[in-house]
Amino acid sequence: MDFTLTDDQQLLRDSARTLLTKECPEALVRACWEDPAAADPLWAHLAGWCELSDGPLVDLCLFMEEAGAVLLPGPFFATAALYRPLVRALGDDPGDAAGTVALAGASGEWTVSADAVRTFVLDADRVSRVAVVAPGPSVFVTDRLPAAEVELLDRTVRAFELEVPASPAGVRPIDVEALARVVDGATVALAASMVGTARRMLEMSVDYAKERVQFDVPIGSFQAVQHKLADMALDVERATAAVYYAAMALDATDADRHRAVHAAKAAAGDAVRRAAKDGIQVHGGIGYTWEHPLHLFIRRAYTTEHLLGTTSWHLDRLADLLLG
Repeated sequence: MDFTLTDDQQLLRDSARTLLTKECPEALVRACWEDPAAADPLWAHLAGWCELSDGPLVDLCLFMEEAGAVLLPGPFFATAALYRPLVRALGDDPGDAAGTVALAGASGEWTVSADAVRTFVLDADRVSRVAVVAPGPSVFVTDRLPAAEVELLDRTVRAFELEVPASPAGVRPIDVEALARVVDGATVALAASMVGTARRMLEMSVDYAKERVQFDVPIGSFQAVQHKLADMALDVERATAAVYYAAMALDATDADRHRAVHAAKAAAGDAVRRAAKDGIQVHGGIGYTWEHPLHLFIRRAYTTEHLLGTTSWHLDRLADLLLG
């Protein structure tokens, strides 16, 4: 399989990197901890990029990788990776509205549920539309619903619980495979953002290892530090390959796509956890301080590792597919 980016894809990635580096600095991420409305001007820049969800998943993953590298806040992921694909699967035009999806029940698993309360509904207070997945499976799209925020480790990733209406209007059936494709695509897009977060922590650790001096030499000259950085780099590269293989498999409706999705999220989870654990060891005491940005990336790493299924959950599902 050829992983080489086309000229258009290279331009997409470079344009996304330039835009996000300019419009989503560390100061904005910190501001969103106190006030989620701080990201509203950024959403104005990104609303048009949601149309990436109408094309190949690989293109959306290229953007999401760059988004993960800057810890992008706001409803982009909920809208582009979840809401728009689900509405498109119903045969409707999602329009320009920001939206989210209510799927996971009380268990927190992103599977069809009859529970009256839905959990992990992303950015439910910052969007205008909510697509609720009901048993059948079926879907109904409604205006924003009252929701209670659930505090996550990363306060720039905002999740809510909301109560599903007992007798909703406009319920429509959706094909099981179509719904699975939406969830699989969102899972891979999230894994791509995790790769971006892990890669950025690796870069920060390498840079710090070059600058920090102990015993009159940079700590990057110590073999123990080199081994940690090498292991981090290997995990990032393995996760990158797994994510883009899964994206291509979904784009091609390949028979291996379901296994590839679980492998991608699990590999991305391994990468962000190692980058967080070893990155904090490379940085030492400075990495624990509020002033240093590393803790922001660590929080995003562990938060996204738990969204749309943990590494362990995806490994269990992969085992079911391989052995069952």
